[in-house]
Amino acid sequence: MSETVSVSALAPAIDPTFENVWDEIVWRGLVHVSTDREALRELLSGDPITYYCGFDPTAPSLHLGHLVQLLLLRRLQLAGHKPLGLVGGSTGLIGDPRPTAERTLNARETVAEWVAKLRAQVEQYLSFEGENGARMVNNLDWTAPLSAIDFLRDIGKHYRVGTMLKKDAVSARLNSEAGISYTEFSYQILQGLDFLELYRQYGCVLQSGGSDQWGNLTSGTDLIHRVEGVSVHAIGTPLITNSDGTKFGKSEGNAIWIDAELTSPYAFYQFWLSTADGDVIERLKVFTFLTRAEIEEYAALVEAEPFRRAAQKRLAEEVVTIVHGADATAKAIAASEALFGSGDLTALDAATLRSALGELPHAEVALGTTVAQALVDTGLVSSLSEARRAIAQGGVSLDGDKVDDEAATVTGGLPGGVSVLRRGKKTLAGLFVG
Repeated sequence: MSETVSVSALAPAIDPTFENVWDEIVWRGLVHVSTDREALRELLSGDPITYYCGFDPTAPSLHLGHLVQLLLLRRLQLAGHKPLGLVGGSTGLIGDPRPTAERTLNARETVAEWVAKLRAQVEQYLSFEGENGARMVNNLDWTAPLSAIDFLRDIGKHYRVGTMLKKDAVSARLNSEAGISYTEFSYQILQGLDFLELYRQYGCVLQSGGSDQWGNLTSGTDLIHRVEGVSVHAIGTPLITNSDGTKFGKSEGNAIWIDAELTSPYAFYQFWLSTADGDVIERLKVFTFLTRAEIEEYAALVEAEPFRRAAQKRLAEEVVTIVHGADATAKAIAASEALFGSGDLTALDAATLRSALGELPHAEVALGTTVAQALVDTGLVSSLSEARRAIAQGGVSLDGDKVDDEAATVTGGLPGGVSVLRRGKKTLAGLFVG
């Protein structure tokens, strides 16, 4: 497990080069869509406001997409505003509509367990002290006592089916073979109710979320305007995509989790380290608290010396430290240097080394397996004859030592009972010896 990160380590203050936090989040590219921009700029430049973001427990951990929201919550709090972190004990029982098919409904006990896990993750990014200390809320608290008749009379009457059908998430499903159930169709009403309830209880006037949630975000702004006669606001942040435009997330099967048990700090570090040159500056803006001046220096380095990958290294170091702490970052860097540079493999702790090797081609082998056979088992070569040739040519090493005997065997001599097999300079594999 990685260490608990102190929220005070996330950032000392907002960037002093900006007149207000709205200008900063716009510069960082965090505002993909929003309600009235001028009104938002004025709102965030004035007296402290209460704002919120909701997280549904549809998995046991938050992921990279949620990290955008967590850091936005923190940025606004650093500017003096008061955050509400909502974990959806009720909306998590349903789940917002996916583009292609109905979600599998999870057991109530599972959702309750995930609520606790996500709450602990959200709390890591907020300060609960001072005049703008954060508050955690659970929408099950106000939906559980609500009868179906009260829900339909008090909330449902303010929604028009025609408007609901036009929401992107709903229309996409209506046009798919799967269609959409009334359960998921009603999700936007529940999220609108959340905003209304938080407005009434805490004076909350701003909600943030991913831009793919825009229909759900505006469900709340529209409901409050109808019921209370006031204007509140919403910010939709950009989706984080890979190079081919695919969104990272659990529904796409490529989620980068912030739970160290699901995505190890080493794998997390490698993910950020592999960021493309064309994406790295935008990632620094969104996922770090580096100042504009610092980020502009890295932009110049990407242009002048891209081969040094200075921006990627700083990005990886900053984000892993934010999520997992400085100690986990140091271990991930040491493992990366030991495997791909001149670091000492024997100096790594067993857990970090095993997680790092799990990210490489790897195999479980018995103690005494020949290095030649291990080369085949890990896929570094296609046959024993090719393995013997590679050894004879001096291109194979085990745990950093050159192998020159085709009868040499695997020892599992590194911490945790593992070995590192290398063919050539850059082709590596892990051996879990038992």
